[in-house]
Order: sequence, then structure tokens, then C-alpha cells
Amino acid sequence: MSIYLYGVTRAEVPVPRDARGVGDPPGRVRRLVAGDLAAVVGDAPDGLRARRRYVQAHQSVLLAVAAAGPLLPTRFGVVVADEAAVTARLHADAAGYTAALDRVAGRCELNLKASPVEAGLADLVRSDPRLQRLQQESRRRPGYDVSIRLGEAVMAGLRRRAAGAAQQVAAALTALADEVTPGPDVPGCVLNASFLVAADRVAACRAAFDSAAEKLADRAELRLTGPLPCYSFSGLPAPAGA
Repeated sequence: MSIYLYGVTRAEVPVPRDARGVGDPPGRVRRLVAGDLAAVVGDAPDGLRARRRYVQAHQSVLLAVAAAGPLLPTRFGVVVADEAAVTARLHADAAGYTAALDRVAGRCELNLKASPVEAGLADLVRSDPRLQRLQQESRRRPGYDVSIRLGEAVMAGLRRRAAGAAQQVAAALTALADEVTPGPDVPGCVLNASFLVAADRVAACRAAFDSAAEKLADRAELRLTGPLPCYSFSGLPAPAGA
């Protein structure tokens, strides 16, 4: 049977006895030990799809294991041919996995996203001479072309304003984080970044975020998610057969 891979941890890190993962009914979660490493796995269900309950089960397993020790998580849906392929990769890349586990030990991931808000449009126009000119032109000679140009300029201004706010919050979090990495582009967002944070600094990060986000609420919608498994900092290579 194919193997569903949740992540890689140290051999001594336990999997909770009652952990149940992806599948219908929820599948049993177990470890495949290879030297000082262990893969957290289960049997891959037939017809695997990104159903909400499956994704939630995947995340629940990761959070449970990460609470017991360092974990290199996989994204949802990684299926490997068999147990031998998993353990072979652990043996082959033992040094890399060990270094990656050391990197995330005692740490978690926080994710920051920022998107524009339409509050304070009058202030935005007053602070931007180009917007003022386009607004005046649209009043003198209203038409489709000037309306489009004005709309595009307003959106660009909103994005610039939100990006500036996002950078202020990111700077506050960066000062408390061990590492920062940009995430993929997200539609509607001007910033998507992840922070590798020591567990004992999560509260300070949350406080810094809350303080900054309150002050900047009229410039950007700011969302801080976490603590999360260290997806963005695991550097987890895919096992052969995945």
C-alpha cells in the first residue's frame, strides 16, 4: 500500500497514541524509524482529494507531533510508493534532515499577510498629486478613459499605502524572529512573509503585531497566523517515489 507522508522528526519524538490522520475513516498514524530519524506516516487513502476534513486532519497530526519535538512538515497530499522508499531517503539524506531539524527545534512559524483597505480615500487623494489631477480631470471631463485611469491610480495608491504599513509590521516581527522568508504571491495581498520564531517569543511577536496592526488599521488589513509547523523553513526533500 502507498504511504502518506506527514513529515520527518527525530527518532525519539513520539506520535500520540490517539493520533488519527487522513482517510475515511481517519487513518492511524505511525512512525518509520531510520537511524536517528523517523518519518510520520499513514496508509494513503484511495482517491485522495483535498477535502476540508482531510486537510484539517493533516494539520492536526503536524501540530500534535510538533508539540512533542522538532518536525519537518510536508504539505498536504504527499504520497510515497512504499515504506522502503521513505526509509531509504531518510538514510540517504540523514545529515540534511538532522541539520534541518536542528534549525527548527524549539521554534515555530508565524505568517504575515497584508492587503489594501479602502478607508481614508480622501486622505490618500490629498497626499498624492497625481490622484488629485486625475480626480479634477474626471470632474471637468467625465468619461470612461479617465475613470479607468483614476481607478487604477487609486488602486496603486492603496497598494503602496498597504505595503508601507506591512513593512512596518514586518520590521517589528523581524526584530524578534530568527529567520524571515517571503512566501508566494497571494491574490489581493501586498505582502506574504513567514517568520521562524522561538517558542518563547511567540507572545512578544503577537503583542508587537497587535500594537502595530491597531495603529495601521486604516492603511492595511493585516493578518498574523500561527503558531504553525515550520513549513517555510524545513527544506524537506521529497522521498524517492513521491
